[in-house]
Amino acid sequence: MKKNSLKPLTVCFALGGVWDCMAGILYSFVIGTGRLIDNPDTDPFYALFLGSFFFCFAYLQFVASFNIRKYLIVVGCLISGRILYILLLYGFMLFVEGFPPVFWFTGIVDGLLTFFTLLTATRGGLRIKELFVPVQESLQYPSNAADPG
Repeated sequence: MKKNSLKPLTVCFALGGVWDCMAGILYSFVIGTGRLIDNPDTDPFYALFLGSFFFCFAYLQFVASFNIRKYLIVVGCLISGRILYILLLYGFMLFVEGFPPVFWFTGIVDGLLTFFTLLTATRGGLRIKELFVPVQESLQYPSNAADPG
């Protein structure tokens, strides 16, 4: 692996955390039956439930940003989640009659975050595989440790 700077990846990943934090706030307080955005019908419990997941995703992104090289698998996990969300969102908007297109822009933002995350990772010298398959570092034993095997 080349040792290029991963600072742009760190910034991009942290911005994804900001985006997910905003989604958590929206789902917790704005989205749901009887709230400002209530189409599609969503029981407030499920909106809060989804909001809690967004806060967890945001937390993972913020924390992983402090040591991005160690937590590359988290980057891959969030990329997978964003791609799945985009496919589900646009699949429902295109193929489920009556599904409201109110969240179309979120698919675009998630697509851009995915694109820029992959771009900054590869420009930082990472291979795509490193984002999805954990790389095992060779185990280092102290010189005075007992022979492990």
